[in-house]
Amino acid sequence: MPTADLSTVFAALADPTRRAILARLSRGDAPVKALAAPFELSGPAITKHLKVLERAGLISRSRDGQQRPCRLEARALEPAADWIDQYRAMWEDRLDRLGAYLERVAPGPAASAPETPETRATKTTRATDKPSPTRRKPRGGRHGRQH
Repeated sequence: MPTADLSTVFAALADPTRRAILARLSRGDAPVKALAAPFELSGPAITKHLKVLERAGLISRSRDGQQRPCRLEARALEPAADWIDQYRAMWEDRLDRLGAYLERVAPGPAASAPETPETRATKTTRATDKPSPTRRKPRGGRHGRQH
């Protein structure tokens, strides 16, 4: 079966009804009637969805007497999966570099520093100190901007 272009595959996957049909077909072949059962759609509407999936190469239909069983053509998803994997690799690389950068610039956890009597005294006095009534809070942020 000829492979469809990537845009056609993504267009077919864009609809939740078509994705549900593919999910059902991932469990095995099914006749059109069984595929239509969970949806409140007319026969022609289901047929249109199946034609979109078929044009994208995602399903194939055969004839078995009066029935037209549908089959998932999973290989047709490979170009889409490959395209997505390129971006997954890029984002994983960027996140790894961000993690390495943060490890270099972020201070270690405060709990790792040993506590001395001086640091313990500073902590307790800071916790009990009240702000001075004459001390004013700085206005604005960096460069005197107001927030």
